[in-house]
Amino acid sequence: MVDIDGLVAALRAQHGDTASVEVKRGRGGYPTSALESLCALANLPGGGMVVIGLDEATGFTPVPIVNAQDYMKAVADQARALAPPAVVSVEPVAFEGHTLVVAVVQECDPAAKPCRVRASGKAYIRSHDGDYVMSPLEEQGFLRLRTAPRIDGLPVAEATYDDLDKDLVDAWEATVRSRNRDGLGRFDDVEMPIRGGVVTRDGVPTRAGLLALGRHPQQFFPRAVVKVADLRNADTAERARNARTFSGPIPLMLTETLAWLRLNLGTRTVSFADGTVRELPLYPLVALRELVANALVHRDLDDWSQGQAIELRVRTDRLEITNPGGLYGVTVDRLGKVEFTHARNQVLVGLCENVTGPDGVRVIEALASGLTTVARELDSQGLPHARYYDAGIAFTAVLDQSTATDPTRAAGSGLPAPGTKQRLVLDAVTTSPGLSVDQLAKTTGLGPSEVRTALVGLRGPARRLVRAEGGRGQATTYHRIG
Repeated sequence: MVDIDGLVAALRAQHGDTASVEVKRGRGGYPTSALESLCALANLPGGGMVVIGLDEATGFTPVPIVNAQDYMKAVADQARALAPPAVVSVEPVAFEGHTLVVAVVQECDPAAKPCRVRASGKAYIRSHDGDYVMSPLEEQGFLRLRTAPRIDGLPVAEATYDDLDKDLVDAWEATVRSRNRDGLGRFDDVEMPIRGGVVTRDGVPTRAGLLALGRHPQQFFPRAVVKVADLRNADTAERARNARTFSGPIPLMLTETLAWLRLNLGTRTVSFADGTVRELPLYPLVALRELVANALVHRDLDDWSQGQAIELRVRTDRLEITNPGGLYGVTVDRLGKVEFTHARNQVLVGLCENVTGPDGVRVIEALASGLTTVARELDSQGLPHARYYDAGIAFTAVLDQSTATDPTRAAGSGLPAPGTKQRLVLDAVTTSPGLSVDQLAKTTGLGPSEVRTALVGLRGPARRLVRAEGGRGQATTYHRIG
């Protein structure tokens, strides 16, 4: 039985759908767009849920459904219209004096993905709270997931041993010998790189070898980079502040990304239970290091993802890190709670356990404790737990700022309080950029004059959270800054 009260409370708290929950109004008839949602959720790791009978624009209030049984039959019919058919359990649920139709969608067998709409042949993917047609490259990514990944151990035919960084290789060999003397460390300088997956028997570097120990891996993989941007207080003329692209081998990209974060994040004032007040980084640097390292070693290295970079965005109220490639061998609900050793890139992970950066610290630990460390660090500073989103072919980690345990920082964050008119407008602009005043009024349930008043505050110098686009003879639309 679905805990509908808890589910709707969570949706209302965050003012929108989630990656795994799609809400449809269903006023006046069954929403045919539910077909795309069923398909996208069947392709989503862990599956998801479609709830019919709630109006997101009015704070997820229930709307009348004429005949719930007809809606339930329509869900079942649409589930069979997918290839392979989606496994869906659907039931009527009473909520605030109305009946909702709740469809729980099971994840499609990975060996049969991507799930498609039979009539059109289109496959859909879930991206945060929306459903989108898969691109051909994204479809390739799902097809690749039908077999265990072994891409990182493949040789790069056009590379030679000279494309490896001698200092990094020497440091790696020294670390292996000190930590695994009777295993990999017993081989000589010629045999060890072969046994460790750095090069093939012919001396050709592997993908993992180049990324971990190469002089400039981007010569062969131009988008194997980390792109960072500070989107706080960006405006029309300055979309992102201090945007950078970091290249080089993994240990160098990790070090440079963390240096950028130290320089650009700033600090927050936190009051502790013992009465002390301290200035701390906006997010714990130890947690950030683990998340960036995870993105670097677990990103997909297959041909379909070669055009994609790791992206780190600092927004007004959160920090996001996205890498191509979803989880392998584990589900989102276990992240940060249990330690596990499943790795998409087995060779690369093995190398990075013994690769040290310019700071002398190994890229990753061998105990698979990275995300439990993230959870512990966030807890220690009173910050919310990290949120993780696995779309199957992309993975995103989100760190939120806290307003509950840090009143000093909350007061200076510039964010309007939940439930206020300004917050309703800000959330609408965030989830649906490019709306006009009239469209914002329809979305939020406010009057046009109320929307205009809210926009004045959101665009003012005290907040600068929203910007306007348009000009003479053009419609004015509004967009979230940061």
